[in-house]
Amino acid sequence: MAEVKIRRYREEDHEEVKEVFTIGMSEHIPPSCMHVLKQPLAQMFLGCVFCALLTSSKSILLPVLAVTLLLAAGRQSVSYMFTKYIQMCLDQDLKNIQQTYLDPPNACFWVAESQGRVVGTVSCLPAEKDQNFLELKRMSVKKTHRGQGIAKTMCRTVADFARERGYLGVMLHTSVVQTDAQKLYEHMGYQKVSEFNAPDVIAKLTNFTLLEYQLIVKHHHS
Repeated sequence: MAEVKIRRYREEDHEEVKEVFTIGMSEHIPPSCMHVLKQPLAQMFLGCVFCALLTSSKSILLPVLAVTLLLAAGRQSVSYMFTKYIQMCLDQDLKNIQQTYLDPPNACFWVAESQGRVVGTVSCLPAEKDQNFLELKRMSVKKTHRGQGIAKTMCRTVADFARERGYLGVMLHTSVVQTDAQKLYEHMGYQKVSEFNAPDVIAKLTNFTLLEYQLIVKHHHS
């Protein structure tokens, strides 16, 4: 197994970082589609359409075709939601990583490097909602390098960084479909503190929830 080292981001990593992030986020599209199909509202809607068309047309072909088209449209909607989010990230913080994560004193961006290639990313910056916390962001590991403990090492890197700078803890957001990420964070000592709907209209209609986790790295002195 090739050695993996965690180091600070360098300018020449930019294209590889964007690729790791984009592919990693795109992987959530199929499980998100499955999540939508499991929602009672979606099942009821598809069932009603199927039954209504079957009754009115007296043919099995039309309702099957209609449901197939609706499923395809649903997948397109989920893909659109993710594509929009990926593009927003690429246009915002990932457009200038140096300025967003390396110039400020209490922010950082790391990459996991193996054989000269970027195989993982993670970053943090002061949380907007609570100045006592750093927010962990952009955690992603290439599929080919999962199961090697890279994500755990990157989690520890962020926790150590927060502790060194005197923060109370680290917070992060993940989604309801990212079950592997949830297990990882819980294994690393994070606790779920809230659950809420993503702001996107499609997300609200499909009950696509976001989860907030917190890890306390330092206790308040009384």
